[in-house]
Amino acid sequence: MSGRATGFFHVEKIDGRFWFIDPEGNLFLSKGVNHVNYLGDYAPSLGYSPYNRYVMEKYGSVEKWVKETIARLRSWGFNTIGAWSSEETFCEEMPYTIILDIALKAGANWQSGTIADYFSKKFEQVAEDIASKICASRRNDKYLLGYFTDNELRWSPDWRSKRDLFDDYMPLPPEAEGKNALVNFLREKYGKIHLLNEAWGSSFSSFDEILSTTYVPKTLGMEADRSGFLKQIARRYFKVTYDAIKKYDPNHLVLGCRFAYRPPDEVLEGCIGCVDVISINCYTNPYSNDLAMRLADFKRMHEVTGLPIMITEFSFKAMDSGLPNTKGAGVPVKTQSERAKCYEEYVKAIIKQPFIIGYHWFQYFDQPYEGRFDGENSNYGLVTIRDEPWEILTQKATLVNSKAEALHLNPEEN
Repeated sequence: MSGRATGFFHVEKIDGRFWFIDPEGNLFLSKGVNHVNYLGDYAPSLGYSPYNRYVMEKYGSVEKWVKETIARLRSWGFNTIGAWSSEETFCEEMPYTIILDIALKAGANWQSGTIADYFSKKFEQVAEDIASKICASRRNDKYLLGYFTDNELRWSPDWRSKRDLFDDYMPLPPEAEGKNALVNFLREKYGKIHLLNEAWGSSFSSFDEILSTTYVPKTLGMEADRSGFLKQIARRYFKVTYDAIKKYDPNHLVLGCRFAYRPPDEVLEGCIGCVDVISINCYTNPYSNDLAMRLADFKRMHEVTGLPIMITEFSFKAMDSGLPNTKGAGVPVKTQSERAKCYEEYVKAIIKQPFIIGYHWFQYFDQPYEGRFDGENSNYGLVTIRDEPWEILTQKATLVNSKAEALHLNPEEN
């Protein structure tokens, strides 16, 4: 069984199941690792990256580290370099991904949930600049799997903010493109201001008056407008990023913005035609009911978009690692053996789904005991801070990764 040989990675649905197709036409599941980076994680309290110090002393050069690291990943059954990895790893004939951080560089912040004005000329220009600098030179690289546009943008109320995106656009100044887009959306929907006032329970004299309004209380009549404008926000974000990438690189996949959770359907509808793959990060215990809920979320995302899905972050951490494991996603398990078993059960559960075409582990090395830039201090690595493999985990990953394609192809027989 094979797909079309186009010279670049693409996606096909074959006999009811989605696959990446490699440049030669072979079926491909992306089994990746994030942050394969010799720089490691910088620990602010130390003033340096412990991992980087160890590997530079161990290998003496970045080139030697790269060769050993890629050889390890291949031996463990991984076949993709994930997000935030050293550019030096892109030259070792292993498929790789790039995260462009377009919204981040336009003023958004995934940690705080701050959004950018996606309707602004600044956002368009940032997307243009990034695509011209990063994508143009890679348009003929057959090892590039595709581009992530951003990471964990906020699309609805969550742990970072209780606000809807509608409420983030309302306080923008009257001259802001995003505020004008919101008012134009309302003008087109209602036509006459008295109809909006009836729906909102408001008393605006004109639509232009809304331009100078910074806050509108939530009412039931406004909820449909919040949802409707959210779809426009999403459409604008995905179209601007897609158009910029494709202008400079028409050959490679757009892999989405790495959702932190299942976004509202309006966001999914807004991305149709502007991404090739839905990417989502998902930390959950495979032995809990939460995994079944997440699989249901993935199925719904696929049903709304018709697109395949890739899990772009998952991981498990263990308390016998000696690390605090107090910051970072996921609840720690007790031992490395439990950690390895969680890897097996998680991968087996997701890869059976006909619409899931890959999974990327977070991350290559453990985080510093003292905490990285955001305080995370967890046992996420395939290797320790001293660059020593977690053998129980890597042995299990090797076995599971070797069977992933067969499991995806024939889930009932495995």
